[in-house]
Amino acid sequence: MDRCIYLICYDISDRYAQRKVHNLVKAHAIGGQKSFYECLMSQNELHALVNNIQKTMNPTTDRLHYFQLDPRSKPLYLGTAKRQSIRPFLIC
Repeated sequence: MDRCIYLICYDISDRYAQRKVHNLVKAHAIGGQKSFYECLMSQNELHALVNNIQKTMNPTTDRLHYFQLDPRSKPLYLGTAKRQSIRPFLIC
């Protein structure tokens, strides 16, 4: 199961729905800020996430966008930012 990095962006008008979408996305996030998150997911996980978000959002007022990021591109860090580790870890 190959995983890719996706940029997930959302704009949700209802506070309750916004909190629910935030929690759904944060479960996959490896980095992000406000309503833009980098998520490491398989294609199946992406489709499940999008389906869950679409059930929560209002299609007339809310927006969801997702983009697969090119794994060859190098991140540009400004200030004291640094890349988060995406290696899995176990707690025994």
